[in-house]
Amino acid sequence: MPNMTTTPDRNRVQLPGISSRAYEHPADRSALVALRTLSGFDTVLKQMSGLISERRLRLIYLASAVRTSDTQFRLLHDMGRDAAYTLDLHRIPEVYVEQNPMVQAKAIGFDDPFIVVTTGLLDLMDEEEQRFVIGHETAHILSGHAVYRTMLDILTRLATRVAWIPLGYIGLRAIVAGLEEWHRKSELSADRGGLLCGQDPDAALRSLMKLAGGSRLHEMNIEAFLDQAREYDTAGDVRDGFLKVLNLLGTTHPFAVSRVAELDKWRRSGDYEAILAGNYPLRADDADAKISDEVRAAARSYRESWSQSQDPFIGVLRDVAEGAVNAGERIFNRFSRRDGN
Repeated sequence: MPNMTTTPDRNRVQLPGISSRAYEHPADRSALVALRTLSGFDTVLKQMSGLISERRLRLIYLASAVRTSDTQFRLLHDMGRDAAYTLDLHRIPEVYVEQNPMVQAKAIGFDDPFIVVTTGLLDLMDEEEQRFVIGHETAHILSGHAVYRTMLDILTRLATRVAWIPLGYIGLRAIVAGLEEWHRKSELSADRGGLLCGQDPDAALRSLMKLAGGSRLHEMNIEAFLDQAREYDTAGDVRDGFLKVLNLLGTTHPFAVSRVAELDKWRRSGDYEAILAGNYPLRADDADAKISDEVRAAARSYRESWSQSQDPFIGVLRDVAEGAVNAGERIFNRFSRRDGN
């Protein structure tokens, strides 16, 4: 019989006052810090996204899905409460279960966000893997990723409407591509947040591996899957590297092998243990975060990624990319000096 108690099955470290900056990927964090300095930006986006009304969506799920509670999907309800407790959210997001064979989970909303998971995901994941997923979505909420995701949706729709205007479409497509790159990095951030909520590294890696291989866990091996990630990074020649870049166009999530490798690398870096030990930035200090510092951290992260990559295509483009990063740093430094940030 499932554990139906109201307390977690084991003690987890709470992270009082933790800032999302603690777990965000540097490229994600720099964008979010810049966004938070733009007063009223989220209000404008809410008005622009009137067709995607948060209230309307909540009513849809209230009418067509099952809202978790003490009497419905109680274990999942407890996981949502535990994730909010661990990341010290002031409001516990509602969790809905949607009948859908697709393996999906999402966080929706600006003002009063809620989480939706599908029955396909519940059928695929065991209890601790589900806890990682709920933590992943809770981390999205703490980071405020919904604002940028709404902007991506708006610009993607706009790009399709002006596709007949060559220059306009090219410009919008470049912006959308940049937002898609941010979106992929935001998923890496949420993976880290999910690990902080579940505090079970094996379960976190298993859940991501299952996204690639399904439920037959006895047929899979995490070390072999990590070997796949290394092979993906090193295999082939320049042509294969170019094809990898093309394969990412139009995607908002990194491939499963990349997510497993990135999460495993972050866990082994020492940052995960340091956060659990209480060494992390506080959200009370978010207003003091400097855009210039975060941009430099993002640039440093990309440089480290390029230097560690064995992909031949990355080697060819390294100098070009380095020039672009340097130019970006100069631009942000100029604005930060002007704004005093």
